Amino acid sequence: MIYGVLEIEIMNAIWDMQEQNEDRNIAISDVVDMLKENNVFRAYTTIKTVMDRLVSKGILARFKSGKKFFYTTTVSRIEAKRNTINEVSNQFFNGDFEEMIRFIEQNQEVVFA
Repeated sequence: MIYGVLEIEIMNAIWDMQEQNEDRNIAISDVVDMLKENNVFRAYTTIKTVMDRLVSKGILARFKSGKKFFYTTTVSRIEAKRNTINEVSNQFFNGDFEEMIRFIEQNQEVVFA
């Protein structure tokens, strides 16, 4: 899966929180607060919409406890990176990973701008 900018910001916030405390239940408000700490300011409803879309894509799981919904990841950060790199390789380089690496090496000023 190729992540949108806000999707990856949300996922990074959730992965960071889970790395700090694996048993932590993560609510939308936790993500909003974490993003604010990283100078990413989005409305609660925007974050909720994106997180619900990540649930429908199978990247997050949602469960209810009391009156609140909580979220957890279904893929690790490493798995997400691996899947994204494979998808980019397949889409742009016909699955030729070595060609993708050569492209990155030859175009560093563009790739890392």
